Amino acid sequence: MKFYDIELDRTDCTVIHQDVVDHVKERMPDDEVLLDLADTFKLFSDSTRLKILYALTEAEMCVCDISVLLGMSKSSVSHQLQVLKQSNLIKYRKAGRVVYYSLADDHVKTICRMGMEHVLEDD
Repeated sequence: MKFYDIELDRTDCTVIHQDVVDHVKERMPDDEVLLDLADTFKLFSDSTRLKILYALTEAEMCVCDISVLLGMSKSSVSHQLQVLKQSNLIKYRKAGRVVYYSLADDHVKTICRMGMEHVLEDD
């Protein structure tokens, strides 16, 4: 059952704007897509991952650079990089023995930038 399929007698609504409901219902993504989106946003709920993503909005970096920047062990940083990589938020390239990480695409940078703008805006 989709989350927007609800029987009217189960609500306490007295006025239904059917045209609005129909319009939104036509455009509502499937539950599976929304679950994937929710999982993506969960990745942004960890401050360490956010620090890494924010750093990568500024420059491509290796694990050692990120470790020094954040004051964390290489192991801890590597774990978070793996999570971000598996979720397609970052990508990597090898140059000899060094692996460099960067954002997967401009969408990730936009999400970070817009989130920061939202947090910093005045009420």
